[in-house]
Amino acid sequence: MISVINTILSLFAVIFLGTFARKRGLITPQLLGPLNKLVFYVAIPSLLFREISKAPFHQYFDSHLVEGLLLPPVFVFFASVGLGRFLGVKGSRLGTFVQASIHGNLGYMGLAVAYYALGQEGFTRAGLLASFLILVQNFLSILGLQLCSGGRGRIWDLAYFLKNLLLNPIILACLGGIFASAWAIKLPALVSNVLNILSGMALPVALLLIGASLSFTSSWKDMPVAIVSSFFKLMLVPALGVFIYSWLRLDGSYVLPSIILLASPTATVTYVMARELNGEPAMATTTISISTLLSGLTYFGWLVYYH
Repeated sequence: MISVINTILSLFAVIFLGTFARKRGLITPQLLGPLNKLVFYVAIPSLLFREISKAPFHQYFDSHLVEGLLLPPVFVFFASVGLGRFLGVKGSRLGTFVQASIHGNLGYMGLAVAYYALGQEGFTRAGLLASFLILVQNFLSILGLQLCSGGRGRIWDLAYFLKNLLLNPIILACLGGIFASAWAIKLPALVSNVLNILSGMALPVALLLIGASLSFTSSWKDMPVAIVSSFFKLMLVPALGVFIYSWLRLDGSYVLPSIILLASPTATVTYVMARELNGEPAMATTTISISTLLSGLTYFGWLVYYH
């Protein structure tokens, strides 16, 4: 248990350091955008490609793990639509509530927890699984905003849809790593060295950016819905994963990478999608911040449960 506490405290110490750096002007709003792009498009894909490409694919891939990973967000998608309507959440707010309940921050938070809590082997398995979950998350998020927000325009833009699903750099890095792993392609020393250098900055900078992006400036009217959405994302989604894996007779450290991904807080990209697909950006921002802070407690609980 001490190791779990140390891991969670270390991660959130870096996150809060990012918040402090923003308040002191070390990470300015003008710097946040370029840094996010650097981490999302370069550093994290480099880390994932490096780890997956050198791992034996057939040893790490398990279709049952994928089943238990993808079913929970589908169930919660329908549950959040039903509960949101029951609670009187309508229109753009309902679309944002639905996507925030299922769309986790895999690239920055989920993979960071997997790396520092489970080590290289657990991180590699989490990276493989993340590529599948990213596809499902994006599809359900766009579908939820389309059905609930009632907007038009970019919702029906096929190019935008495909960009979110198929041109995600994390997915491309995972697919490239899988190809290299399956065909036992040995990377040249120069390429390996470059990947090692770029990978080193991925997760620390990602955690700093999470902290620098935390915001509670939105209206208090968003808090109740944001708290319910955070409960769905941090508790219900991973709990369903635990149930499915128990039913499949999979347990212990073998399924923990999947649970860590399922338990990740609401993704920062939900703000962007809410803004572009007629959602409620302010409510998305509140949910992102609340779920990120609460994830320290829930991650501790899930890690102790499987410890």
